[in-house]
Amino acid sequence: MNWKRYLPDWFIAGLLLMILLAWLIPGIGMGFRPVQLGTVIDVGVVLIFFFYGLKLDPDKLRSGMRNWKMHLAIQLTTFLVFPLLILPFYPLFADTPAELFWVGMFFLAALPSTVSSSVVMVSIAGGNIPGAIFNASISGIIGILMTPFWMGLFLTSQSAGFEFSHVLIQLFTQIILPVVLGLILHPYGKRWISKHMRKLGAFDKIIILLIVYESFSHSFMSGIFDSISWWSLGGLFVAVLILFFLILHFTRFLASRLHFNREDAITLQFAGTKKSLVHGSVFASVLFAGIDGAGIYLLPIMVYHAFQLFYISVLARKMQMQSQP
Repeated sequence: MNWKRYLPDWFIAGLLLMILLAWLIPGIGMGFRPVQLGTVIDVGVVLIFFFYGLKLDPDKLRSGMRNWKMHLAIQLTTFLVFPLLILPFYPLFADTPAELFWVGMFFLAALPSTVSSSVVMVSIAGGNIPGAIFNASISGIIGILMTPFWMGLFLTSQSAGFEFSHVLIQLFTQIILPVVLGLILHPYGKRWISKHMRKLGAFDKIIILLIVYESFSHSFMSGIFDSISWWSLGGLFVAVLILFFLILHFTRFLASRLHFNREDAITLQFAGTKKSLVHGSVFASVLFAGIDGAGIYLLPIMVYHAFQLFYISVLARKMQMQSQP
């Protein structure tokens, strides 16, 4: 077996490097500087969602709505089942130092699904590719509303400086408006976006790396990690893996109960278990701006992202081999 195909790409290593850099040299580009890191990130977030809107084909979205049962199962898993698995534990962690970890887990649960990796893995496993494309696309749009809605229920009590009205303005100007503008310009920019898809993917990852550095810099400079033990971090890692496997088995069970064919079952399992680090990072830059624990809030989605890429890629290859005569 060629294990190189399952190894994480440079992006995973880059995430770890940004955390290390934030620990060793926090605050690069912050404070009174000619070029503010926060400004670069803000512009980058706007461009990410503008290009996201530019990629979306309204005609394909409309035609992809036919398989409504599969779409509904995926979106309810993503935006309802995930949060409801984490929500009952809130009373155990409320008003304790561990509440930061719970908020991070809930943030992970409230995020939309990935786009590119979901489609690629579904394709490898032999699933419903048009269904994967539709759900990955519509998940990002729904997430623009649902993720801030879920987080708004708890962040007001988590941070005294949190102002939801200010966050709504930022969400509109940095995320919703660019997506809408991209959708409007899709007929004129679809050839250009197709030609530069790989470069835009690299641009997304670079902006995410900057967001991770900025978030962890704030956390390290505020000393938020000083009171966190390795046991707590290990517990967080285990909680993320438990959540992943719970959803993995739930989607398998749900596909069986709904009598999905093999292709739709694969799409439900792969698209329903994925969570987007792209959306997580850019939402964090808006929702957690000025909150000292921003780095901790990003930890669960970073762990989840790395593990889902490895495990789902192995599972997809296994399904591919099983389908071959």
